[in-house]
Amino acid sequence: MGLSPELPAPVESAIPTFKIATASGWANGTAPKAAQGLAVNALARDLQHPRRVYVLPNGDVLVAETSAPPKPDDPKGLRGLVQKAIYKIAGSAVPSANRITLLRDTNNDGIADVRSVFVAGLNSPFGMVLVGDDFYVANTDAVLRFRYTPNATKLDGSGQKICDLPAGTINHHWTKDLTASRDGAKLYATVGSNSNVGENGLAAEEGRAAVWEIEPDTGGHRVFASGLRNPNGPTFEPGTNKLWVAVNERDEIGSDLVPDYITSVKDGGFYGWPFSYYGQHVDARMNPQNAELVAEAIAPDYAMGNHVAALGLAFSGNANLGPQFSGGAFVSEHGSWNRDPLSGYKVVYVSFVNGKPSGMPADVLTGFLSANGHAQGRPVGVAIDKSGALLVADDVGNTIWRVTKR
Repeated sequence: MGLSPELPAPVESAIPTFKIATASGWANGTAPKAAQGLAVNALARDLQHPRRVYVLPNGDVLVAETSAPPKPDDPKGLRGLVQKAIYKIAGSAVPSANRITLLRDTNNDGIADVRSVFVAGLNSPFGMVLVGDDFYVANTDAVLRFRYTPNATKLDGSGQKICDLPAGTINHHWTKDLTASRDGAKLYATVGSNSNVGENGLAAEEGRAAVWEIEPDTGGHRVFASGLRNPNGPTFEPGTNKLWVAVNERDEIGSDLVPDYITSVKDGGFYGWPFSYYGQHVDARMNPQNAELVAEAIAPDYAMGNHVAALGLAFSGNANLGPQFSGGAFVSEHGSWNRDPLSGYKVVYVSFVNGKPSGMPADVLTGFLSANGHAQGRPVGVAIDKSGALLVADDVGNTIWRVTKR
C-alpha cells in the first residue's frame, strides 16, 4: 500500500490462490462498524444488488440495482469453473434488476421514506451523471440520455442512445462507470478489460481497459487513457481538472501481486495493462510483449493493497465527517478472491497533501467480514450526500449505508 509499494516477484501456479468470503448477508440488528467519531445507519434496505449511488442536487439518492448481463462466451475449462465459483460464493451470481431506484428522505432522519423506480428496463446499468437537465446512464453496452425534471421520482421514455460501449458475449468486466467534466461538455466512461491479462486475444480488447471521452451532443468518442485493467469510480479532484479512477489490477501471479490502486489519469496516458503492471514491471505471461508501450507505462499514484478490489472512489469534498476525513478520498474495497489472507471488504480514507495521496489508508467502515470469515456485505459505490454524510452501496447486504459524524 501507499505511494511507493515494494513489489515482490510474481508467483505463478497451475491453480491460482483461491480464498473468498462466502456471502451471508446481515443478520437482524447487525451493521458495519464505523470509525471512531462516526456512526452508521441504513438509509435503505432490501434493495436488489445495489452497486452504484449518485446524489441529485435536491438530495435524492439514486441507486443502480444491477448485476452482470448474460455472457455466453465466458471462459470455459478450469478458468471458467473458477470464475463461476467465485461469482456464486461471493453473491454476485444473481439476476440483474436492470433499474435505477430513487430514495428520498423527506423528514431528514437519515432513513429514506420514499422509494420509487426512477428508470427501468436498462441493461446492467452502473454509472450515472446529471448535466443540467440531461441524465446520463452507462449501461453495459451503451450510454443513454434521459430528460430530467427537478424533483421527479420517475423518468419517462427509454432514453436516447448517445454511443455504444464495448460489450459483446464475453464482456469480462461488464461495469461501465460515468462522470462528466465540470462544464458538462464531455462525458468520461470507464471500460474494463475483456480478460485477466489478454488471454482472449488483443482483438477482444479493442477500446477496453480504458477511460473514454465522449461528446454528448454527437456521440463522438476517443480513448482518453488506456492500459487500465478495470477502472471504476471516475471523479474529478476538487479544485482541479484532474480525473481520478480506482483500478482493479490483474490476478493469478500471487497473493501479494498486483496492488489495486487509485490514480489520476492523463490525456493520452498509458498505464501498463496487459504488458506491464504498476508502471514498467513486465508481465511475462504476455507474449508477444510490447517493449515500446512498456517504456511509456505510467506508474499509478497510490497503491490500495493487493487484490482488495477497489471499486468506488469519492473525494471528501463537502463531507461533514470531521477534520480527519476532509481533503482526501474515500475508496470502497469490494474484497479479494485471489489472496490468502483475505484483503479489502471495507471502506477506507486516503489523505491528500498538496494534491497528492499521503500516508496509509485509514479505515472508515469495517465489519463486512463476520468473525467466521463470511461476507455480511461487500461495499461498492460511494458518494457524499447533500448533508455531508458518506453513502456506501452494499451489494451483498442489499443496503445503502449512511455514515455520519457523531
